Amino acid sequence: EIGMGLTGFGVFFLFFGMILFFDKALLAIGNVLFVAGLSFVIGLERTFRFFFQKHKMKATGFFLGGVLIVLVGWPLIGMILEIYGFFLLFRGFFPVVVGFIRRVPVLGYLLNLPGISSLVDKVGESNNMV
Repeated sequence: EIGMGLTGFGVFFLFFGMILFFDKALLAIGNVLFVAGLSFVIGLERTFRFFFQKHKMKATGFFLGGVLIVLVGWPLIGMILEIYGFFLLFRGFFPVVVGFIRRVPVLGYLLNLPGISSLVDKVGESNNMV
C-alpha cells in the first residue's frame, strides 16, 4: 500500500511539474517518489533485477541518467531522456495495456477509430519479452 501511494504521488508530481513548465523541484520529488514507490511495490531485489538486465542496460542508462540530469538542474533535457528510457524499459508491457484499454467501453471505441487504430496496432504488437 505504501508503494502504490509513493508511486502515485511520484506520477502526480511528475505530471504537475511538467504542467508548471518543467519545475525542477517538483520533477525531482516526482522522480524520487516514483523510483522509491516502484521499489516498495515489487521489492528491492526485483527492482534491481528489472533495471539491470543485460538487454535493458541502454534503457536503464537513459532513464536513470534523465533522473540524474533532472536532479542536477536541467529538467527539460532530463525529462526527454527519462521518457525515452521509460518507453524502452516498459515497451514489453504496452501490448497488455493496449489490450486492456480496448476492453474499456469509451476508450476502446476511440482506439478503434480508423486513424488511431493502425497506430495503436503498431504499439500493441511488440514482440519483446519483458
